[in-house]
Amino acid sequence: MRGDLLDFTAAPAWGDTESPAVRFDRDHWLLIEDGRIVGRQAAEPDASWARKDHAGQLVLPGFIDTHVHCPQLEVIGSYGTELLDWLQRYTFPAERAFADPARSRAGAEVFLDALLASGTTSAVVFPTVHKVSAEALFEGAAARGMRLVTGKVLMDRHAPDGLRDDVEQAERDCVDLIDRFHGRERLAYAVTVRFAPTSTPEQLAMAGALCRADASLYMQTHVAENRAEVAWVAQLFPQARSYLDVYECVGLVHERAVLAHGIWLDAADKRLLAERGAQVAHCPSSNLFLGSGLFDWPGAEFNVSLASDVGGGTSLSLPRNLLDAYKIQALRGARLTAWAALHAATRGAAEALRLGGEVGGLSAGQAADLCVWDWARGPVAEARDAAARELHERVFAWMTQADERNLAACYVAGQRRV
Repeated sequence: MRGDLLDFTAAPAWGDTESPAVRFDRDHWLLIEDGRIVGRQAAEPDASWARKDHAGQLVLPGFIDTHVHCPQLEVIGSYGTELLDWLQRYTFPAERAFADPARSRAGAEVFLDALLASGTTSAVVFPTVHKVSAEALFEGAAARGMRLVTGKVLMDRHAPDGLRDDVEQAERDCVDLIDRFHGRERLAYAVTVRFAPTSTPEQLAMAGALCRADASLYMQTHVAENRAEVAWVAQLFPQARSYLDVYECVGLVHERAVLAHGIWLDAADKRLLAERGAQVAHCPSSNLFLGSGLFDWPGAEFNVSLASDVGGGTSLSLPRNLLDAYKIQALRGARLTAWAALHAATRGAAEALRLGGEVGGLSAGQAADLCVWDWARGPVAEARDAAARELHERVFAWMTQADERNLAACYVAGQRRV
């Protein structure tokens, strides 16, 4: 495959617009065999190679969305609520429909195709409390060859009828799903706690026991997204030092834990996340849309990855979310470079998920999960691109102007999917 190849060999330093961690090979060839990258070179390959010519286009690793909700596509862009009202008015009614197996399958198909059409080839996904919704996602991702992390949502209180489980049945469902899907093809299971208020202490303890029983399992949940939510958790768990401590006390904070948002963490929380090797999935579009707060990225001592959080977020497109991430840091008096942003959506997310050898880059041995982008679409973006004087300026302009319309092709394990 011929194109302008861009990826990272390490984490760029915050604020650096010129970084040795950036690997950019203009008009190079990426060599792909049996779904994996086997090399990259300037010279044209010999006649034994089939060619895909994307000269003059940007080739990036497929994006990794570390927090997104499959059943919420139909409530994206809903008006007028903060987090807790959002759940009651929009999210829970949408999720209740996924009890129907046919609805779960149809929803998963649309959702997974929409991810690929946005340039996202790997994702950490929330389905619903219904076992069948997780099954549908696993099966749909396997059919597309995608790297997917998901698991049945745990939620046994403070939720409407039709969206609550119980500890015993939930544990049986999780064990069955783990046995059938975890480690199969490119699938992995995440113990999925909706958030602390919707699980009893008994259910949280069960979730922690699942994680302790198998260190290869992921864990995904929400933490410290909204001030009203943080206050509610303090009322429900008065014995806990903090919101994060609720999870820590039952063994849910570990190196495969993905905690969405993390806006209202204190210094002790940040140190704990760093010590455990956990990551926060930063959800900039959602944080702005729901008015949740401004994430302190430069002050993070822990792994930070990027997430769309659709439907609280307003787009599955990670370039759009990276633009919102820049705006959040600008409001806080900091400046997010294109390098730090793109690293967090590719190599950084892969390494935080312990998948750096497989996804997130364009190195030999990695899966050929990659996307081809037009540098500019339309007269405004084309004029801006033509005026760019150096690489960071050009990539930053692309990041701020691009969306799914710039996507020329999406490949998963070397197979063209878009």
